[in-house]
Amino acid sequence: MQVQDTPEEWRITATATPFTGNKTSVRTDDVVMPDGRVARRDYQVHPGSVAVLALDEQDRVLLLKQYRHPVRQKLWEIPAGLLDVPGENPLHAAQRELYEEAHVKAEDWRVLTDVYTTPGGCDEAVRIFLARGLSEADGERFEVSEEEADMEYARVPLAELVRGVLAGELHNNCLVVGVLSLAAARAADALDTLRPADAPWPARPFEA
Repeated sequence: MQVQDTPEEWRITATATPFTGNKTSVRTDDVVMPDGRVARRDYQVHPGSVAVLALDEQDRVLLLKQYRHPVRQKLWEIPAGLLDVPGENPLHAAQRELYEEAHVKAEDWRVLTDVYTTPGGCDEAVRIFLARGLSEADGERFEVSEEEADMEYARVPLAELVRGVLAGELHNNCLVVGVLSLAAARAADALDTLRPADAPWPARPFEA
């Protein structure tokens, strides 16, 4: 038996968009269940995101600490951002986010993992990259605003992050998934088998 997610779409008899926000919206679908009954499902429609686990030569991960109003906490995170342009190449978006949020560039890029953050209530798909060969980006720093103007920066050893995740001290989805994925890939001696940075992404198809 191969354990693998598979595409499938159940019939929708009606759909509506009761709320449209700046970046996301809420959709309501009436979905036909396997027994023939119709159930109403509300979910957030999201453009998708990219995140970057940037690892330096001292085995430290580049982190940002940012206020997140919905959970009323400042969370340690890895650089991440929305796919603002439909069909945007996720690698280009990830490189942009690493530059804008940390003023860093990387020579080596791989796909670490792809996830749906909360598939029970949101269609957000995130591609998490592993970036190595770090150096300071050229030119002036990108001017940040709003929550990003209050960000803190750190480089933390990977082993310390694994400990923090398992101790319940770190909660950001992309950080947790990225750190544990990298630790698992290392334990399996599988870093060289990680997918190339331009690997297909069915959840958010893109042009090369």
